[in-house]
Amino acid sequence: MDAPPEHEDCRPFVKVARLFHAAGVHVPEVLAEDIENGYLLLSDLGSAMYLEALTERAAPRLYSAATDALVRIQTASRAGVLPEYDRELLLRELRLFPDWYVAKQLNVRLSSAQSEKLAEVFELILANNLAQPRVYVHRDYHSRNLMVAEPNPGIIDFQDAVYGPITYDLVSLFKDAYISWDEQQVLDWVVRYWEQAKRARLPVDPDFGTFYRDFEWMGVQRHLKVLGIFARLFHRDGKERYLDDMPLVMAYLRKACQRYNGLGALVRLLDELEQSSSSPG
Repeated sequence: MDAPPEHEDCRPFVKVARLFHAAGVHVPEVLAEDIENGYLLLSDLGSAMYLEALTERAAPRLYSAATDALVRIQTASRAGVLPEYDRELLLRELRLFPDWYVAKQLNVRLSSAQSEKLAEVFELILANNLAQPRVYVHRDYHSRNLMVAEPNPGIIDFQDAVYGPITYDLVSLFKDAYISWDEQQVLDWVVRYWEQAKRARLPVDPDFGTFYRDFEWMGVQRHLKVLGIFARLFHRDGKERYLDDMPLVMAYLRKACQRYNGLGALVRLLDELEQSSSSPG
């Protein structure tokens, strides 16, 4: 890894690599380091991403391994070790949606009433997210950051890990922006995680319905954030390919919002914004 210190601090990567390795999961081993100049010598996890290997036949095996690794990471969690996934950070991520998706991608300016309604919805989302039990959170635990390796999975891109809501990485894994599955299949995989987490004495809600609601509400936060990030990657960084992934993320967002009291206002706002975006002038 060549991470020039003026652009990137590689110390979080080294810290989290050691934490996750101690938890018993497969991450790149730091063989040598020159932190001052931003150089790391790492073991190689190969180039085969989960995304390329996730066929219907292979998915149960691969996701089972990914769930096992996630439970190990969460079981090793301790407060005060990683940065907090606190209200400020969660809200900053939510703000990516109006700042980049609405303003840049849709080219729409929110009215005062719309801004107020969005702020109210954000408060509902944050209340749910911040009430969830807290564990180590990879923050991008999905098919492009999980590698087909021995043992499975090889885990990369964890330098932004935090201490936060227990459902966050599960959302990243099963409501993946780059690949989708039938909702009944996702429900089955989430149930399997929940049962395994209970056996590991992780602080999941004893009622699965409540746990799944938290999973869905966490997904709303993540998908608003991801829509903003994808818009920023296109409009600021010129990475057009992320536009192709927006419809799936929006579909996740709409389906979750249609199921829960308090989130219907967000669906209505999305309808208004899309209508404004498509209107002439």
